Amino acid sequence: MELKVINVQGQAVEGLQASEGLFGREYNEALVHQVVTAFLANARSANRAQKTRAEVKHSTKKPWRQKGTGRARSGMTSSPIWRGGGRTFPNSPDENFSHKVNRKMFRAGMAAILSQLVRDERLIVVDNFAVETPKTKEFVGLVKSMGIEQGLFITNEMDENLYLSSRNLPNVLVIETQQVDPYSLLRFKKIVITRDAVKQLEEQWA
Repeated sequence: MELKVINVQGQAVEGLQASEGLFGREYNEALVHQVVTAFLANARSANRAQKTRAEVKHSTKKPWRQKGTGRARSGMTSSPIWRGGGRTFPNSPDENFSHKVNRKMFRAGMAAILSQLVRDERLIVVDNFAVETPKTKEFVGLVKSMGIEQGLFITNEMDENLYLSSRNLPNVLVIETQQVDPYSLLRFKKIVITRDAVKQLEEQWA
């Protein structure tokens, strides 16, 4: 299939022949949901911890006698139903949130996302985007000349000027092809990718 290509001035140029299997795949919502959920789950870190009733600071003295007070019987203040007591099922730093997704499923999910981006005209292919100096103003001017104000920019090679000039923009993210993930592709309204980056994606997932 042929993808539309523009230059940095936003003008249409010669199209790019791309893989039908990567950019012309039928959308599979269930598969995309599974791939995105697994990606977000695998990014989680188990850094939260809570204490059991044996670990909280407490006294082993019985708060009041067993009978005759009219209150419910109680053994110690570490009870989970007490304020300041231990948790019944506490969170542990050893928790494992990872989801397993086969490589074939991940590739199919990424292809479904890219194909839907093409159909929705959210994927924009450009000849190249580069800045001569590490200035945010220059990168903003480059982006506006292409008719884009915010989005995900995918390049085959990140140079220092491009990184420094784009890192302070809140609604712009510039990454290399190796860093492309399903969540970022869905999060941004516009995806801008260079010709060379398209070829690299085909080598990775087609």
